[in-house]
Amino acid sequence: MNAIVALCHFCELHGPRTLFCTEVLHSPLPQGAGSGDISGQNEQAEEEEGGIQMSSRIRSHSPAEGASADSSSPGPKKSDMCEASGCRSLAGGHPGYVSHDKETSIKYVSHQHPNHPQLFSIVRQACVRSLSCEVCPGREGPIFFGDEQHGFVFSHTFFIKDSLARGFQRWYSIITIMMDRIYLINSWPFLLGKIRGIIDELQGKALKVFEAEQFGCPQRAQRMNTAFTPFLHQRNGNAARSLTSLTNDENLWACLHTSFAWLLKACGSRLTEKLLEGAPTEDTLVQMEKLADLKEESEGWDGSEEEEKPSSQADVVEGQELSKSSPETSLMPDCNSWNVAHRRLSVFRSLRHMRQVLGASAFRMLAWHVLMGNQVIWKARDVDLVQSAFDVLRTMLPIGCVRIIPYSDQYEEAYRCNFLGLSPHVQIPPHILSSEFAVLVEVRAATRSSLYPTLFDDEQSLNKYEFVVTSGSPVAADRVGPTILNKIEAALTNQNLSVDVVDQCLVCLKEEWMNKVKVLFKFTKVDSRPKEDTQKLLSILGAAEEDNVKLLKFWMTGLSKTYKSHLMSTVRSPTSSESRN
Repeated sequence: MNAIVALCHFCELHGPRTLFCTEVLHSPLPQGAGSGDISGQNEQAEEEEGGIQMSSRIRSHSPAEGASADSSSPGPKKSDMCEASGCRSLAGGHPGYVSHDKETSIKYVSHQHPNHPQLFSIVRQACVRSLSCEVCPGREGPIFFGDEQHGFVFSHTFFIKDSLARGFQRWYSIITIMMDRIYLINSWPFLLGKIRGIIDELQGKALKVFEAEQFGCPQRAQRMNTAFTPFLHQRNGNAARSLTSLTNDENLWACLHTSFAWLLKACGSRLTEKLLEGAPTEDTLVQMEKLADLKEESEGWDGSEEEEKPSSQADVVEGQELSKSSPETSLMPDCNSWNVAHRRLSVFRSLRHMRQVLGASAFRMLAWHVLMGNQVIWKARDVDLVQSAFDVLRTMLPIGCVRIIPYSDQYEEAYRCNFLGLSPHVQIPPHILSSEFAVLVEVRAATRSSLYPTLFDDEQSLNKYEFVVTSGSPVAADRVGPTILNKIEAALTNQNLSVDVVDQCLVCLKEEWMNKVKVLFKFTKVDSRPKEDTQKLLSILGAAEEDNVKLLKFWMTGLSKTYKSHLMSTVRSPTSSESRN
C-alpha cells in the first residue's frame, strides 16, 4: 500500500506538528543508510508481526530528524522544538525504525518526518489541516479530505489526558495519506477499526498515568487556589510533555512503528486486483450479489450473535477438552480416519459417475427434472451421499436457479427449494409423489452384491446402495427433451473427454443458453412483444420445442438483479425512439 501513516500533535507553542510517521520504500535504502551503522551497535531487537521483521538498527540520523538545523533540511528548525521533547518523538541521534517484508522486499521506515522534501510538504500540510480546519463535529473522530495535488487523507483526531495541560488533555491525530482516492475510501472501514484500536490503547495508558497523578497531586484544586497569571506567561512556562511521558511507555515509538507497518501491509493485502477476461458471467454476478446479501445479513445479526457466542464457545472448548482428556480416544484415531475415508468414497464424484451408478434411463429422468426446475427429492441415511449428489446435479443449472436444503426432518415445499434431502422416515405428501413437477430418489440397501458395474475393485464403493428413481411424470425414452440435455448426455458418453473437459463443456452450454434467456427476457419482459413475435424469436434461437421453452422460462428466474436492473434502466422511451425516426 503506497501510503504514509503519521501521528500528529497540536502544540500550544508551535501549532500542529508531526511527531512520528511510517512510509513504504519499494527501492533499496540510500547509500548513506549504512554509513551510520556502528560496530558497537550490533545488538538488534527483532520483532515479528504479520510476516514483518523489525530491526532497531537502520541507518544514519538524517537532518530531517533533527540532527542538524541546516537550511537544506525539510524538517523544522531546532529553535521551533518544544522543551522536554513535546514536539519530538525520537531523541537526537536515534536512527529510527525499519521493518523488512521478506515476501515482497518492501521496507517500512519510521522517523519523525519524511526525508523527501515533497513528501515532507504533503505530510506537513495534512497535519495542519487535520488539527485545524478539517475537523469532525466534537473535534474527535474520523474525517476524509484532500485533493489530487496534495493527496487524500484519512484523519482520526483524539484527545490524550494530561494533568498539566489546559483542560487536562492534549490534542492528537493519526492520518493516512495516499494519492489513490478510491482505494482510500474503500479502506475506510478497515482503517477506522484498526486506528481506533491504536487510539484506545494510547488513551488507556494515558488515563492510568493521569489518574495516578491526580490522586497524588490534584491539579484542579491547586489551580483554583493559585493566583491568576497572564495566559501567555502560563503558556511559555508550561511546555507540552512528550507522549512517552503521558503514557509512561518507553517503548511507545517502537510499538507505534510495528502497528503502523502492520497497518500498511495489511491494508495493502486486503484488496487485490483480479483480471477478468471479458464481461463477467451471470453465475459470477449472482454469486457476488449473494455474498453482498450475506454480508448485510451478518452485519445485522452481529449484536445478537455476540451475546450468544460466549456460551457456545465454552461448549465447544469443553467438548474439545473432554475428548482430549478421555483415555479411550487415543485408541480411536485410526478407526475414525478409516471411517471418514470410507464415507468419502461412498459419494458421487461427477455427473459421469452418477450416470454410471443410476443407469442411463434413470439419470436422464433425473436430469430432465433438474433442468426443468422441478423439485428433486433424495431420501437417504447418508448425509454426505445426498450432499455429493446435489453438488453434482447443481452444475447443470445457473447459480441463481439453485435452492438447496441439504437435509431435513420434514418435507419442504417446492417454492423453498428445488433440491431437498430427507431422512428415510420422513413422509412425503401423496400429491407430491404423484406430481409431474417432482422426482424422488430413494437410496436403499442393496439386495445383491452389485447392482451396477463396480467402479472400484474394493468394497468401498456405492454398490452397497440401490437407487430407485420415481416420478409422477416419467420421461419417455423416445422423448426428445431439451436440447441442452442431449448435448450433456453426448459429452458424458464420450469417453475421449475427461471429467475436467466435461465440466468446461457444461460451463459453455450454460452460458450459451443463458444468452438465449437474456434475449428472451429483453424481448418479452422489457419490450413486451406479442406472442407471435416471441414464437418467431424462439424459432430463431433454436428453442421452439416445449421442453426448451419451459427450460428458458425457468432459467429466467436465475438472471442476476444487476442485469435485470440494467435492462430496465436502459429501456428507450417512446418519445426518444420517435425523435430518432
